[in-house]
Amino acid sequence: MKVPKVLLPEDRLKIEEAIGHHFKVKERLDRALTHASARPSKGSDYERLEFLGDRVLGLCIAEHLFGQFKTATEGELSVRLNQLVSAETCAAVADELELHRYIRTGADVKKLTGKNMLNVRADVVESLIAALYLDAGLEVARSFVLRYWAKRAVGANAGRRDAKTELQEWAHAKFAVTPVYRIADRTGPDHDPCFTVTVDITGLAPEVGMDRSKRAAEQAAAQRLLEREGVWEAAGS
Repeated sequence: MKVPKVLLPEDRLKIEEAIGHHFKVKERLDRALTHASARPSKGSDYERLEFLGDRVLGLCIAEHLFGQFKTATEGELSVRLNQLVSAETCAAVADELELHRYIRTGADVKKLTGKNMLNVRADVVESLIAALYLDAGLEVARSFVLRYWAKRAVGANAGRRDAKTELQEWAHAKFAVTPVYRIADRTGPDHDPCFTVTVDITGLAPEVGMDRSKRAAEQAAAQRLLEREGVWEAAGS
C-alpha cells in the first residue's frame, strides 16, 4: 500500500487532541511521524527532530526531578532520569497515545512488531516533542512531557538502576560472587536477530532473557532474576 504524503486530516486531528496541541505548521507533525523508509522523494523524516526532542525531553525531565525530589542525591536523580528517558519508557508513551496507528513507514519496517518496533516508537515520541517545541515553544513541550511522564516519575520502578548493575551488587553482597552471562541461542536473520541469554549465580537457579541484542537480553535476564528473588517488584504487580 502506498504511503500517503501527509497525514489524513482526521488522523492529524486525533493526534492533536491526544497531545493537547493544534499545530500551526502541520508539516512538523507529518515529519515527526515519518520514518526514513517512507520519506517522500523531496520530503524529510523524523531523524533530525529525534535529535532535538531527546534533548528537550531530558531537560524537562531533569527539571521536574530536581523540583520533585528535593533531597535526592545526584546519583539518584541520574538513575531516575535515565529510566524516564529510556527507549522503553518513550515507547510506552507512544503506545499510550496509540501512535503506531499513524507512524508512516515503508513495507520493510511495517513487518516489525512488539519489541522489534520499540525503538521506532520511542524515536517518534522524541520527534513529536521536538515538533511541539518548534511549533509552540518550551512551555507547550514541557506540558506534554509532564502529562505523560510525571506519573511515571513517581512510579514504583522509577528509581531503578539498570538490571545488570543491580544484580551484580546484590550478588556480591549476598553470595560474594559475580553473575555469569552466557549466550544460549541466536536465531533470526542478521537484520532482525533474537538472542537468548542465561544468567547464572552460584547457589541459585539460572534465569533466561530474550531480546534483539546481546546486551538487551542480558538486561532482561538480570531483571527476571531480580524479580524472581524479590529484589525488585515485578513489572505490573
